[in-house]
Amino acid sequence: MANIFEDEELFVNRRRNNIFKDKKPLDHRFLPTKLVHRDRQIKQIAKCWVDILDGVTPSNVTLYGKTGTGKTATSKFAREQLIEAANNENIFIKVEHIRCTDYTTEYQVIAELCNRLGRDVPSRGWTKAEVVNTFRDIFKRKSIVKGQLHLIVILDEIDILLDKDGDGILYTLTRTDNVAVLLISNYLDFKKLIKSRVTSSLKDKEIIFPPYGADQLSDILSERAKLSFHDNVLEDDVIPLCSAMAAKEEGDARYALDLLKNAGEIAFDEASDKVVGEHVKQAKERIEHNKVTDILTTLPFQQQRVLEAILTLTKQKEEITSGKLYEAYTEISKKDAVTYRRIFDFINELELLGIISTNTISRGRAKGRTNIIKLQCDETLLETALYTI
Repeated sequence: MANIFEDEELFVNRRRNNIFKDKKPLDHRFLPTKLVHRDRQIKQIAKCWVDILDGVTPSNVTLYGKTGTGKTATSKFAREQLIEAANNENIFIKVEHIRCTDYTTEYQVIAELCNRLGRDVPSRGWTKAEVVNTFRDIFKRKSIVKGQLHLIVILDEIDILLDKDGDGILYTLTRTDNVAVLLISNYLDFKKLIKSRVTSSLKDKEIIFPPYGADQLSDILSERAKLSFHDNVLEDDVIPLCSAMAAKEEGDARYALDLLKNAGEIAFDEASDKVVGEHVKQAKERIEHNKVTDILTTLPFQQQRVLEAILTLTKQKEEITSGKLYEAYTEISKKDAVTYRRIFDFINELELLGIISTNTISRGRAKGRTNIIKLQCDETLLETALYTI
């Protein structure tokens, strides 16, 4: 069988690409040479880190902000700037970025850091004490050429690791000489997962990343578009439309970039010479469909039934209280229904996924407080996804 990637149609399409110059700048992981609208945050990190250039362990830092507000990109940008400055002064500095979605235990993080620093540690099989001692031993040895090592560890989405494995990782890192941490979280309250003994040694400086406004998103997209698209491909309304839609999604730059990239791909698939506003609208539908479908396929069966009940009540224009939801859910699930208490767990999980929202309102002294549940995705889209998985 011939290689599918050598298919003549695919080959011709690659060569006739009159839309994209380079898709990489439209990926949220792409690190540009200039970060638009994050100068203040970059300078704040630099102020916290600058002591390391004088051989002093810098302050620990925490970055807060919703998804798509530039936390990871800013920390990586500051990292590149620091490493460049350290190299210019022949100072032995390492800045390691760890995604806590990939390394979810203290053992995994410390083992990975050891490996990156040149000490082989297996991913399993050692005791935690052996791994920690090996890690700390790295900082007791001076390199004849480079001198004493200083390390900054960026722990991205730290709340995931803390929730799964506790705060041991922070205790270990903050009690190791010449090591500082930069923590990144989408949640302001993640420190409730940290015990007081760790908080006292963390002593971090906090930096807030507010959501981008529509004008700021427009500037970001304009910079990326210059790198990604051929000249005169984007109609004038494309970037403003992407920016306005993303601003409604809590100022999410990742979403804005996804919209622009998908709009370009749709235009390419249609063999269009231009990316127009209609392509952006189609891109929005595609992204939402993929998001809802991806989420639904990972949900347990009973949670899918809860969503089906919410959809039914939404279509009936009902105000959805937890009581009404449970009635509709038991009607759908019949004898397989879970308990009323378990429904609250499902509601919380669905809200975290962004599929629904809840709002507690007061009904007065006699009736008390009630949770009102609302669907946060398109009804038709959810209905299609529910009945096709």
